[in-house]
Amino acid sequence: MFHTVQSWVLLILGAGALGLEAFAVVDALRRRPDAFVAAGKRTKQFWTILLGVAAAIGFVTLFSPLNIFGLLAVVAGAVYLADVRPALDQVQGKGGQRMGPYGPW
Repeated sequence: MFHTVQSWVLLILGAGALGLEAFAVVDALRRRPDAFVAAGKRTKQFWTILLGVAAAIGFVTLFSPLNIFGLLAVVAGAVYLADVRPALDQVQGKGGQRMGPYGPW
């Protein structure tokens, strides 16, 4: 019984990690190459290769995402989504100031 629950939890974690990695690589592929350089980040080619490899590792480690390779793949996707993507949004004019009820945040 416990083994079955543990397998399901690992599968759900692996699917979530693969979803994060796939979202990151698709987002990187949709961006203009000059936006990466303008944002002061590595090139589009670097990020798409890194994120593509991360997504492939995520697919391979779908049923055991808590090994070192699966964790490194998640870290690559998370760094892109937390650091590179907001910088690209700002360069491309998508990341303007957020307005709250009393002005910008």
